[in-house]
Amino acid sequence: MSGNGINLSDLKELFVKYYGESDHEIRIFTAPGRVNLIGEHIDYCGGSVFPAALTLSCTAAVRLNGTDWIRLGADDLEDVYTFSLRDPQAGKRLKWGNYQAGVINALLEEGYLIRGMDFLFTGNIPFGSGLSSSAAIELTTAVAAATLSENYEEKGLDLIRMAQLGQLAEHTFCGVNCGIMDQFASAMGKRDHAILLDCASLNYKYVPLALGDYTLVLANTCKKHALGASEYNKRREEVAEGLRRLNAALGENRANLCDFSEAEYAAAEARLGPDKVKDRVKHVIFENERVKRAVSALENGNLKAFGTILCEAHASIRDLYEVTGPELDTMFEIASHTDGCIGARMTGAGFGGCTVNIVRKESAEAFIRDVGRAYTQRTGIVPEFYLCTAGDGARELF
Repeated sequence: MSGNGINLSDLKELFVKYYGESDHEIRIFTAPGRVNLIGEHIDYCGGSVFPAALTLSCTAAVRLNGTDWIRLGADDLEDVYTFSLRDPQAGKRLKWGNYQAGVINALLEEGYLIRGMDFLFTGNIPFGSGLSSSAAIELTTAVAAATLSENYEEKGLDLIRMAQLGQLAEHTFCGVNCGIMDQFASAMGKRDHAILLDCASLNYKYVPLALGDYTLVLANTCKKHALGASEYNKRREEVAEGLRRLNAALGENRANLCDFSEAEYAAAEARLGPDKVKDRVKHVIFENERVKRAVSALENGNLKAFGTILCEAHASIRDLYEVTGPELDTMFEIASHTDGCIGARMTGAGFGGCTVNIVRKESAEAFIRDVGRAYTQRTGIVPEFYLCTAGDGARELF
């Protein structure tokens, strides 16, 4: 999976080269990456987030193999990685494929009678871009393996549950204590819509991504983030401590930081300690409120207000949550001061990856040229840009 992808007819031909001929049918499954428009690092705090699935995706050719082995390959890998369904935990030790193995293990624990099958993956989601290639791999695997399971007619395919199993796989097999947003967006995406998702209840609604004369431009810093090696899990620990302190300060016993209001934060701020925990708490609570304001602005057609709120969100994630880094901040500063751009911010877990930018359609080409040139001059890195639209969620193609 080089991030470039190959067309489906070539994928089937390559599949046969990897695994040989068979009487079993080759079937094609896909799941998208996602961009989070606003609501960063609050999905694991019970907050509301506003992602959209992308037309950038992970795709897999899949075929039953008549054994009790799972075989995993990709268009840019020479080797095939295998594990037995009799010992799915062995998938944790794979050099490549532990995301898929984690999903298979979760499906088995869910009661799916998974059969031996072969996978060949391709995709065009850039790795390390913060656009959730991992969630796309997880959901492609989940939908394929569940659909081809022995008891599919009995178990069915609950896409929200598939998202939860993808999240569980990332926790148990990959060591990343992620929230639900990435997997939910990949599973439940809808063309030309974003999803307002309450991560505490999983209540959601689709909101038309009506940008009028504007479009989404994703700017990849090409500073790859390494989520498992980053401070992501440290932030989880900090907000857990922040919740404990805030509950103690206010005499409450609430389950999530996003259950608190900005006014309640202000009342307790002086009692939250002198360290960084207070800043983390402030970002989470105020970001949750920004999501509500941003969605309201979009629904009312006030795109300039929507863009302004995105810029506010970047400042918060930079100054209070501290997960941006010099490359993302440089890209944001250049983009947000370039003609035609009315809003910008980092998207994803941070420490590299992409900014999402709201750019006037007629200015998009010049925006890409000018921002790219200025970014390279300041960092020495050549960035990548993607003109994106919102796409559908995980599914079988044919």
